Amino acid sequence: MYDTSPQTGAPISDYAIIVNDDDNVAVVKNETYAGLALVLPDGSPLILAGAVPPGHRFATRQIPAGEFVRQYGQPIGTSTGIEKGEWISHENMTDDVPVVRDLSEDLHNPAPNYIAENELQTFQGFRRPDGRVGTRNFVLIVPTSMCASHEAMQISMMSEFMHYSREKFPNVDGVVAIPHNKGCGCQDGSTLDVMMRTLSNYADHPNVGGVILIDLGCEKTNLSFVEKYLTKRETPIQKPVFKIGIQDVGGTQSAIELGLKYVQELLPVVNESVREEVPISELVLGVKCGSSDGFSGISANPALGYCSDLLVKSGGTVLLTEVPEFCGAEHVLASRAKDATIGRKIYQMVDWYKEYASKFGAVLNQNPSTGNKAGGLLNITIKSLGAIAKAGTTRIEDCVEYAEVPKGRGVNLMQGPGYDQESTPGLVAAGATAVIFTTGNGTTIGNAIAPVIKLASNNGVFKRMSQDIDISAGDIIEGTKSIAEVGTSVFEHLRNVASGDIEAKAEILKHREFQFWAEQTVSL
Repeated sequence: MYDTSPQTGAPISDYAIIVNDDDNVAVVKNETYAGLALVLPDGSPLILAGAVPPGHRFATRQIPAGEFVRQYGQPIGTSTGIEKGEWISHENMTDDVPVVRDLSEDLHNPAPNYIAENELQTFQGFRRPDGRVGTRNFVLIVPTSMCASHEAMQISMMSEFMHYSREKFPNVDGVVAIPHNKGCGCQDGSTLDVMMRTLSNYADHPNVGGVILIDLGCEKTNLSFVEKYLTKRETPIQKPVFKIGIQDVGGTQSAIELGLKYVQELLPVVNESVREEVPISELVLGVKCGSSDGFSGISANPALGYCSDLLVKSGGTVLLTEVPEFCGAEHVLASRAKDATIGRKIYQMVDWYKEYASKFGAVLNQNPSTGNKAGGLLNITIKSLGAIAKAGTTRIEDCVEYAEVPKGRGVNLMQGPGYDQESTPGLVAAGATAVIFTTGNGTTIGNAIAPVIKLASNNGVFKRMSQDIDISAGDIIEGTKSIAEVGTSVFEHLRNVASGDIEAKAEILKHREFQFWAEQTVSL
């Protein structure tokens, strides 16, 4: 028989984390074993009934059948009968949680306490003619369809091999292309609108100094179609733009040769842009997570949230997406809305996505991947409650469509999938000039025109994947640093990357992924 006296056992903080005082579970951070004796914060004893893996949770008290299991102070499931010290799993917990949609009509959250202008931090950015500021300065090759994507990629790769070098063009970050598989044989309407919005927002992005548009010539989204779309924009593109028609110039080889010639003309012009000191309020940050684990919502995401708060209080902009990972936590986001109108838009975003997913036979509670579940994220509610922490605590100003640039600063929610290869480019198309991407198991994705900074949830994966991951929030789990300390470090790292003093690991490794989410209709 175990000795259960209050003095016996290690402090629970040596092995696990109780996230919120209202929780009835603790999240394991170090290896455990059956019979491990722990002491709870109130001095009472607890004996583990069996080994519980890191990232998973055990009950800190008996949770009778029908009672909610709680983490982050919120229900994450319903007990089917859980004893104190027992591992929480789908053997003893269902995914049932209450549906909370209360929204006061007089909801009003005040604006954040902004940092005084004379106290704002700065970074070195590229000020564009339209007033926006970029963190990078690329020459971009934009294929208007899949029929021109091969040529666009060839022009990009050959230019970087033959014509571009940092030594010769110190103010240019590279020659990149955004090949894709869309643009012909597709429906008119919102699918084309999303595609055109994405491609034109990349061409007009403040991280891009010069553009080459290339088409085949007979596709639905040829240059004529693109030009008609671009003329509808409120502000014309204020940068050099060249155009190539593959059929017009005689085929692939001729198009590539002409593209190389245009790049040679663009490079010295784009190189004329120089970095200058600008307030940090000019930064637009996209926040993302991928391959999350049970620690992501406890360390990396809240640390990124602290960084997000610093940026918003400095007058900057934060973009949050992955709407499937709002599910189960949308009431928390809605309670942070500027007013009831925005709160209703948040619910509308989630409801639209549920209906959209159902058309493909999918349900959002199946969102957690095999890796997520192995890391402790048993259901979408647990995952979502941790995921939304990336956007901090300030009020939510508005909701926008996929790849749509928000009208104002502060925290904005963007409609979009959880799929990294589509949600990250969507954030950049919506104006993000840098992205911070949290990960628990490790991920490698980058972006064609924006630096993607990886923030690990634990020191183990940071050490194991140090070639790909930039910084770690693992010291929060180990208890050696606070969320505020790590969040401040993340903010400083972001400033250095935005200034070009440091390259994100994904940039060093030439991760330039691009794809977009075109299979959708307007949701807001």
